Amino acid sequence: MQQEYLPFKDTGYFSSLICDYLDEKSDLKPFYNRFPKLENFETQIEEKKLSFPVQSRNTLTEALKKQYENLQTSEATIQNIERLNSENTFTITTGHQLNLFTGPLYFLYKIVSTINLSEELKQEYPEYDFVPIYWMATEDHDFEEINYFNFKGKKFQWNRKAGGAVGELSTVGLEEVLELFSADLGSSTNAEALKELFKKAYSDHDNLTDATRFLANELFKDYGLVIVDGNDADLKRLFVPYMQKELVNQNSFETVSKTNKRLVGVSGDYKIQVNPREINLFYLQENLRERIVFEDEKFKVLNTDIVWSKSEILKRLNEAPEHFSPNVIMRPLYQEVILPNLCYIGGGGELAYWLQLKSYFDAVEVTFPMLLLRNSVLIKTEKQAKKLQKLNISNEDIFLKRDAFINKKVRQISNIDIDFSDQKKHLEQQFKDLYKLAQQTDESYFGAVKAQETRQLKGLDYLEKRLLKAQKRKLSDEVSRMTDIQNELFPNSSLQERNVNFSEFYLEYGKRLIPSLKESLQPLKQEFLILTV
Repeated sequence: MQQEYLPFKDTGYFSSLICDYLDEKSDLKPFYNRFPKLENFETQIEEKKLSFPVQSRNTLTEALKKQYENLQTSEATIQNIERLNSENTFTITTGHQLNLFTGPLYFLYKIVSTINLSEELKQEYPEYDFVPIYWMATEDHDFEEINYFNFKGKKFQWNRKAGGAVGELSTVGLEEVLELFSADLGSSTNAEALKELFKKAYSDHDNLTDATRFLANELFKDYGLVIVDGNDADLKRLFVPYMQKELVNQNSFETVSKTNKRLVGVSGDYKIQVNPREINLFYLQENLRERIVFEDEKFKVLNTDIVWSKSEILKRLNEAPEHFSPNVIMRPLYQEVILPNLCYIGGGGELAYWLQLKSYFDAVEVTFPMLLLRNSVLIKTEKQAKKLQKLNISNEDIFLKRDAFINKKVRQISNIDIDFSDQKKHLEQQFKDLYKLAQQTDESYFGAVKAQETRQLKGLDYLEKRLLKAQKRKLSDEVSRMTDIQNELFPNSSLQERNVNFSEFYLEYGKRLIPSLKESLQPLKQEFLILTV
């Protein structure tokens, strides 16, 4: 396997906020705790060790044992669950939605990044243990975001009505998706393995939570991955004090709102990822996950008849915390309250909203985790790599947006010089002499010279564009070959990892796929990996 790297900012696919974070710009330091460097983990360990209660470890371990009761897993995972009882054990966590059949390819990259960082930390700090965690977003309710996956340009979608938390959805109906998917897979050994994996996940389990847990476990159990379902009464009981503060004081709204203003003040290019509500909790029950609001001195659940007084809702919270669900603002806090976590690994969008939360964590006195951008990967086959080489397309070229890519390559391969820079410089020099002349006469003549210069430069721009367009037509065969290979690697003009499902590569590489990724991904390198397999 050949590994090549490109700085994230050179890909054109990452926001200015994330690029500045990776560059450790000083203006962003108030918005995070410590930058994810190997040497910084020692202080993070000490801080989390002092702040994480022993009884929380016991609750976490027992809850996980219950969650794994009906799942056959590896000895490595069982040992990791037991290790969580020790004050010398910490977690490295990533989270993801319950996408059908894992959804986009970066699901794998998130988890492999988490596993590899855990192992790297163990080598650096052998007196501690580090457990890789996949946090399932079982309480999410955005079904349209998770009900499909893409395979070889086709969209395989689960069509059904859905309400409430997606983790509780019945898997009935997914046999139809399997039937369609199977028809496209073929009958190779790897195809049969994929069919069996899909069937065991979705036909042999009653709900999406159990199905996703099985699937992730099958793919990563050999590496000791521990899968957490936060929709758990015992775990939520640990979070009751924070949910109570949210209901009574509504402190997240004010704190995060102030942070958002500060963040935008750093740079007008930074986009706010999430905006807080006055109350950042949902009420959860069968087929229902609706916002809790405070109106007319009462707590209400939107789109229902459920109403409480202050004393009634606090009583309900303490009696049945499993019916209360944190939204995107409070979910990170919930995670850090119940896990002895050191670092969260996520994509650019996730890290952007985590950066909005540092002051909120400070206000509620919970240790803020280190934030690590997950590995991103572009996988090329050997055949594609040879084609790129033959066409003289570099890694930097292939990441360009379509028009910029075509224009650059046409200019390079054309036997005619399409760059009119020399002509423009010559024209500008001629007008300098005219400006000297204009200074000796009145202002109206100066304006006429300026207008003529602008007109002639625009004319050269127009002629250059016409020449480029003509050369594109003349070199249409070469342009077609170049755009075809870019389309293969960037489906829908987007990153491969955001579109393609892992099954497309598993069909080719089978069980070698994940070990190959594990061997290649370096989570602390913080560059985009181009991998030729």
